[in-house]
Parts: sequence; structure tokens; C-alpha cells
Amino acid sequence: MPEWLIIITPFLYLGLLFAIAYAADKRADSGRSLVNNPYVYTLSIAVYCTAWTFYGSVGRAAEDGMSFLTIYLGPTLMAILWWLVLRKMIRIAKQHRITSIADMIASRYGKSMLLGGLATFIAVVGITPYIALQLKAVSASFDVLLTFPDGTDMATGGGLIGDKAFWVASLLAVFTILFGTRNIDATERLEGMVVAVAFESIVKLLAFLAVGFFVTFMLFQGPAEIVNQVREQEALRELLDFRHSAGGYGSWLALTLLSMAAIMFLPRQFQVTVVENVNEDHLRTAAWLFPLYLLLINVFVLPIALAGLLYFGDGSVDPDNFVLALPLAEGNELLAMFVYLGGFSAATGMVIVATIALAIMVSNDLVMPALLRMRHLPVIERIGLRRLIIYVRRVIIVGIVLLGYAYFRLIAETYALVSIGLISFVAVAQFAPAILLGMYWKGASRQGAITGLVLGFLIWFYTLFAPSLADPGWLPSGPLENGPFGIAWLHPYALFGLEDLGPITHALFWSMLGNIGGLVLVSLMTRQSDIERIQATLFVDVFLRSEQDTRFWQGNASIGDVEALLARFIGEERAAEALAPYLPRHGDPSEAATRQAPPELVNHAERLLSGTIGSASARVMVSSIVKGEALTFEGVMEILDATSQAIEYSQRLEQKSRQLEQATQELRAANERLKELDQLKDEFVSMVSHELRTPLTSIRAFGEILLNNPDMEDEQRREFLEVVVRESERLTRLINQVLDLSKIESGWSEWQLRSLDLRGVLQEGIAATSQLFQERELPLEEDLPDEPCVVKGDGDRLIQLVINLLSNAVKFSEPGQGPVMVALKPSGSFLELRVTDSGPGIPEHERERVFDKFHQINDQQAGKPKGSGLGLAICKRIADLHWGTIHAENSEHAGATFVVRLPQAGGEHCDVT
Repeated sequence: MPEWLIIITPFLYLGLLFAIAYAADKRADSGRSLVNNPYVYTLSIAVYCTAWTFYGSVGRAAEDGMSFLTIYLGPTLMAILWWLVLRKMIRIAKQHRITSIADMIASRYGKSMLLGGLATFIAVVGITPYIALQLKAVSASFDVLLTFPDGTDMATGGGLIGDKAFWVASLLAVFTILFGTRNIDATERLEGMVVAVAFESIVKLLAFLAVGFFVTFMLFQGPAEIVNQVREQEALRELLDFRHSAGGYGSWLALTLLSMAAIMFLPRQFQVTVVENVNEDHLRTAAWLFPLYLLLINVFVLPIALAGLLYFGDGSVDPDNFVLALPLAEGNELLAMFVYLGGFSAATGMVIVATIALAIMVSNDLVMPALLRMRHLPVIERIGLRRLIIYVRRVIIVGIVLLGYAYFRLIAETYALVSIGLISFVAVAQFAPAILLGMYWKGASRQGAITGLVLGFLIWFYTLFAPSLADPGWLPSGPLENGPFGIAWLHPYALFGLEDLGPITHALFWSMLGNIGGLVLVSLMTRQSDIERIQATLFVDVFLRSEQDTRFWQGNASIGDVEALLARFIGEERAAEALAPYLPRHGDPSEAATRQAPPELVNHAERLLSGTIGSASARVMVSSIVKGEALTFEGVMEILDATSQAIEYSQRLEQKSRQLEQATQELRAANERLKELDQLKDEFVSMVSHELRTPLTSIRAFGEILLNNPDMEDEQRREFLEVVVRESERLTRLINQVLDLSKIESGWSEWQLRSLDLRGVLQEGIAATSQLFQERELPLEEDLPDEPCVVKGDGDRLIQLVINLLSNAVKFSEPGQGPVMVALKPSGSFLELRVTDSGPGIPEHERERVFDKFHQINDQQAGKPKGSGLGLAICKRIADLHWGTIHAENSEHAGATFVVRLPQAGGEHCDVT
């Protein structure tokens, strides 16, 4: 492949990243942020997948089989706990304007400069091998593209000037400077960088899936063929066994725990997951999407590794290079170039984010304390602290990248990619005890954290990092062979005689034992200072406090002094904006500047400075303008208690307000229902009065005629008496309906429950209403089964139900429109009775309400309600008390159908208790 193409492609790709980051920053400046998106946030977390993932995982799988999965199993398990652990870290970082891992530790343990500097030193030493890993991967991939299949190393041809890795490191340093040091407030999100990293995550995923698909399904005929060929070779067969791993199950457990710590405490992961987080709810998406990403980018790792071992059986190709070598061996140079860009993306993303994170740490926790002691020097006064910090961070970025390059050239070339990465993983795991115990245990002290970090780091350095310097000859090899001074139990790989563990597991075990043991024991034996106890309470109880809950200062400081301090670090314009809410709207500004600053303003100023120079340096600067002492722990606790009580009281008021609002709504709804029932009652009373008055009037009128005319002819007397009898029956029916409803609602205490044939009930009901059908000249069609339809119930009540339904059907049917139809049929364990009239039907919104007491449908035929409005209510209650249901529906042609479902006798619904 032409060398010019291999060289220019990364430059063009970095130019594309530059354009993406620039456009993202412009959108953010105009208020159209791209990073306030859970998917962009999750893709930025995928910066975890570096060149180690892209090249090294294949190399490890080729040597050790399935054990490569541990590096991704840990983050997957940790994602389950993100809502509990990472959300708390994010909340703490936002409230205290935390800028880095070192700042997190320093702030928790009394805003200690010593702890911040110690954590920074550990991070730089620990991450340097990881940066070297990326440069090694880029350099190796360049060699493969340029020289395959010869394998000649041309990366360093021509000395430093001709060293491609050096120029890549330089280019990455420039890119990092452009988008990592535009301002010095580290808590201001680097949106351009985040979007660029998210884009790189997509590129490296697509590239790896592309080469995986090519190798698995085009070079071979699928995973089955690869597995079958591997099983035929005894030397490779054990790679398919989960039990095959250096160190066995202990190694699996150690590497899983190690990767769980890495996804949380690698400086670059802290930067993207905590500092760059804009919404805690994005964790809900990241908790499932990030494990899915890890699954996708690893699904072809083992097939590629096995395919490479089968294809290059002579061992001529380094397994770390299988991803590139396989498409090149098949002449697919276009795919190889895409894979090269994917690996380049994986490496550059890590270097950019890690370098920015380390630069912030070094600037805030190592350089700033020194600058603050020399802040009155003429050169500093002339340049200004704000501009000086930006220049310092740029120098630091160059220094960190060059440090990684130096480690790569002097040491890393003798190690596999995964081995280099694991050295860094054990280093950053030393942050886990101080942070996790500090978040959940108020008793963890500053001296305990220092002890734990020092012991953990020294053990890591002795058991893992120092041996990595001895292998290439930079340290004497004697201690590796016999132990220092010939003392075998001090052997770096077998400390205190523990010989059965691999180097990584061994170093992790002893460093964690020393770290956790030192932190806990010293914390139990020492007394915390007031500021330590305050910070411990604020960290552990972060969800109970707000950003404005605490005031640390009880001394005096003028508003002018606070403004001048802020202006030196964040600029005059931002300082004025920060002070605006605390200044009077009217009056002389110069007079306001001489007034005493309220504690809230001093607190706010310290938080602003924390985002610029770190929490420890910010406290030093604020203390330099405050005349007096900081509040004691007891004083802060009093404020916290008062604030908590106020918040609790406010929350109780809010809860009561919500309860009152809900009760008001319920009362309003009940009142509306009462109004409706009252109206129905009035209508019912009016209707019943009318219905009672009509027959009574007729009875009285015809009775008076009969009384006043004793000589009336017998025929006419009989006719008048029939009218009196008919009206009396009508009156009786109305009164009986009211009485029946009252009895039915009292339950079945007076009912006679027995098994009976529902067909006989229907026949009796039909006979009782036959006169109504004759008077209205309405035909009645019956559809009854031949076999018995047995139900358990009260015969009189069921007859009443049938009569009411048939009477209702007669009432709303018109002669000549069609017959009234009665049907009875089984339906599963129920019997279904259907009564259909030929009336106008029931509007959909009325189908449930027709069974309400007193409710009648208006606008039917003559426009007036018919009957008392109790017949269907009685039917509903009878059906309910017989373990059945009743509902109304419109028939297919015309009219309404009332459907009653009653359980057949013997069914589980028919038991009476």
C-alpha cells in the first residue's frame, strides 16, 4: 500500500474530527447542544474501548482464549450499579464543581492539597503506560500496512524525524490543545471533544464489525467452520475452553474486579461519565446501551483470533496484528484501510481524553499550588494567572504525550498490548477505596486516605511497574530472579511467599490489601478535622443536601475583594455576572464593593474557583481574602440541620398541598355527582308523582261516576270498573318497583336459592308479559335450546328480571318495525340470555348509564322518558347477585340488545355462601 496514502489518511481523519468538534462547539455556543443526549453520552463512554480492544483483545484471545472477556464483563456488571454509585459521584461532582479524580479525592478529605497532588502523581505514572499502548498500536498498524507481508520495522526509520509514532503523538498533542484548553474552567463541558469521541466510537465499532464479518463469513464459511477446524488441532483446541486461562478462576475474578474499577476510575472515564455529564437520567440509557456496545465490539474477537491462528499457522504474524493482517493477506486493501482508521480512532480517542484529564489534574493539583505561592512575582502579574494557567496546561499536555511516547520507545515495545494496559488498570484501581469508602463512610479520614494511597501505589510500583522496567534492561534483573538481596519472600511476583498467582492478580491482591487496610485502620485511629467532617457529611449525604445548603465561612470579606479574586481567574465579565445576584440593584457600585460579602457569596466564589483551579487551591485563595476563621463542624451542622428542617418542612407543606389539591378534586367530582343525583332524584320524584297522579286521578274520577250514578247500566259499569282495576294495577306496579329495588339492594337474605331451569323462567316471564305484546301488536320470536339450562338462583327474582327486560323491549319497540327476539344459549360455563327490541337503539355514551337508578334516556320517539327509570337498575342488581353480568349493545340492523350472562349450575361461580 502506498506510504503517502497511509500517512495522509490519519491527517485527513483528524481534520474531520477537528471539523466535527468545531461544529459541535459552535452549536453549543448558540444554545443547540449535541451532548445533552443519552446516546451521545453513551458513545462517549465507549472511549473505554481503545487500541487495546481493537488490537489487543484479539491478541489476548489468540494466546489465552476466553479470558479476554473479563475486561468487558467487569464494566457490564458495573453498569448495573451505575444508578446507585455513578449517579452519586455525578451529584457530588456537580455540587462541589469537581474537575478530576484527584479533585474528587482532595475535596472529600478536607480539600487537601497533599492528597490531590498524590492522586495526580499516581494517575500520571499509572496512565503513562496506557498512552504508550496507544502509540504502540498505531505504530504497529502503520508497519503492518506499509510492509506486510515482509514485516520490516520502518516506523523509526530516519531517527526521530522519520518516526511516525512521534509525529502521531505530536499531532494528537496539538489537537488536544485546541479543544482542551480554550478556557480554564474545567467544569465547563468540552462539547466538541465529547461529540468527536462519540463519532470515533461509531467509526471503530463499524470498522471492527466489518473486519469481523469479512473474516468469519467471507474468509471462512461462518463460526462453525472456524470452530471445527480449531477442534481438529490439538494445540488450539483448549482456546475454546472457558477454563483455559493463565491463573485459572482466580485470574478471571481479579481481571473482572479490575475492569469494574477501571470503568469508574480511569481519568478519561471519570472525565466523560462524571465531568461531561449534563443529565443524571442519561445513566438509565447508558446502563443498557453501553453493555450492548461492548457486546457488539467483542462479538468477532474470538473468531478473528482463531481465524488468524489457522491462517498464519507458522506464527509469522503477531496476534495483535491479526485484525489488519487478515484482510491484507486476502488483498482487500480498502477494508484494511478502514480497519486502520478504526484502530486509529480507538487510540486517538483515548489519548485525547486521557491527556486532557491528566493535564487538568497536574495543573490544578501540582502546578497551581506552586503558582499560588509565587503569584506576586512580576512575570506572573504581567501575564496574569488566567492566561498563565492556560499556557501551563498546554505545556503539560505536550509533556504527558511525550512521556507516553518515551515509555513506548524505551519500554513498551517489549510487551504485548494487553500487558501494558493491565499495568495501568491496577494503578487506577488504587483510587477505588478512597473514593468509594469516602462516598459511603463518614469515618474515612485524610490521613487514612493518604496511607492507603501511598501503600497501594508503592506495592503496585514494586510488584508490577518496576519489573516492567527490569525486563527491557532499565533496572537490574536480579530482584526478579531471586528477590532483593536474595530474600525470596520479597520476590516482586511472589511477595510473602504467595507464588500461585499471576503477576496482575498478585499485584492487585497485595496493593488492594495494603490500600484498604491502611485507609480503614488509620481512619479508625485518627481524628478528623472540622473541614474533613464537613466534607464527609456533604459527600455521604449528598442526596439530602442542595448546592446552597452550606456556608463554610464566618469571617469578613468585602464584595470588592471577592470580585477581584474571581476576576483574576475567570475574567472580569464572568466575575461581574457571578456577583450580580448578591448586589443591590440600585446605589453606588463603588459603595457596594466595600460592603461585607454575605457567606453565600463567599461560598459561591469558592465553588467557581474550584472549577478553575481545583477545590484545594480554591480554598487557599478564598481563605487569603477572608479575615477570620472558617465555620467549625458544629456550626456547619447547625446550618445543615436548620436547612434540612426547612427543606423537610417545605416538603411536608408540598405533600399536604398535593393531598389537599387531590382531596379538592375528589370533592369537586363528588359534588358534581351529587348534583347529578339530585337532579335525577328531582326528575324521578316529578315522574313518580306524575305516574301516581295519573292512575289515582282516573280511579277517583271513575269511582265518583260510579258512586253518583247508582242506576248506571251494567255494561257501562263493568267498563268503568275495568278501567279502575287496570289503573290500580298500574299504580301497584310502580309502587312495587320502588319496594323491589329496596329489597334487592339489601342482598339475598330473604331469597330462596335453588337449582332451576332458566327456560322455565323465560316461559313464565313471556306468559306474564303476553298481554303487553298483544296490546302493542308486537310479535315475539323465541330461540330456546332443547336441553335444560340449569342455574342456581331465586326464581321470583329471575322472573322479575325477564319481565323487566321484556317490558322494556315492548316499551321501546314500534309495531311494524320488527319483532322482539328472545334467545338463550350456552356460552362456555355461562348461559347467555339476549333480548332484542326494534327500537332506535342506545347511544354509545348511554350504554353504561342506562343501568343507573332513576336514569332515563331522553329524546326517544316522543322526546319524553318512558317508565320510572328503575327497571334496568333492578335487572343489573339481580344479575350481580346471581354472579352474572348484564350489558347493552346495539343490534346489527335496528334496536338494542340486552345481554345477561349467568353461570350454569355446578360452575365455580354458583357456590352460595
